[in-house]
Amino acid sequence: MSTIGGGVLASGGQQVTNSGLEHIEDLFPLVGQLTNPEQREGALLELSKKREAFSDLAPILWHSFGTISALLQEIVAIYPMLSPPTLTPHASNRVCNALALLQCVASHPETRAVFLNAHIPLYLYPFLNTVSKSRPFEYLRLTSLGVIGALVKMDDSDVITFLLQTEIIPLCLRIMETGSELSKTVATFIVQKILLDELGLNYICATAERFYAVSTVLSNMVAVLVEAPSVRLLKHIVRCYLRLSDNLRAREALRQCLPDALRDATFASALKDDVSVKRWLSQLLYNISEGGPLPL
Repeated sequence: MSTIGGGVLASGGQQVTNSGLEHIEDLFPLVGQLTNPEQREGALLELSKKREAFSDLAPILWHSFGTISALLQEIVAIYPMLSPPTLTPHASNRVCNALALLQCVASHPETRAVFLNAHIPLYLYPFLNTVSKSRPFEYLRLTSLGVIGALVKMDDSDVITFLLQTEIIPLCLRIMETGSELSKTVATFIVQKILLDELGLNYICATAERFYAVSTVLSNMVAVLVEAPSVRLLKHIVRCYLRLSDNLRAREALRQCLPDALRDATFASALKDDVSVKRWLSQLLYNISEGGPLPL
């Protein structure tokens, strides 16, 4: 037996399957079961269901003996199923429950820094690098993007610094072109949040190659949305373009390469009820005009 935060962890006793967890102490036996391979799957399912009800689950997961290692074992265990693509719905659901718990750790202020210092996001990159369009793979990519999205949502420059040292931008760009609408939306949100940080904007605009890698994908996405508009996705695309226009060299380039569909009334009907996106689009068009950016 071991104790965490005053509670007792069951190290291998009876499995807890009660879905009606009411107190933080109810989590401890489940967390203990994560280190038992025979009980892990049920514990993953229960904890992933309850993670949003307990704000302190993340520190418990991080500080309990062997728990993070057990979650990483779940991730590594399906690497052989990625290529050739043999991932089953059952295996996808199981690893996504583990990823949901890691997302909890990634988004908690007490555990975010140590999560990054342990380079845990890198374990997810093989999932983002898959191309199979089957539902198990799409669910795996979307859940993995959710972990990265939870990190960037915190507006923490340390997160952006870490991500810029990895291949997250090219991974997101590929998903933005080839993923489902939901995966495209989360991947574009991640790129948007990277751009909104000064480090991220400077990084992407540092070379023409990086800028055009991003702007070309955004342009291709706009072309697709002309045929099948999605306000949710268009919102993030416009915000990315608007942020790029804050950089002098990028602003010059956008005068030439901003899609015509964003310059004319192509999306007027789709955006008629979204005041914020219409405002962003107006500011973007003003920024790339000869007048330059609007004063803040």
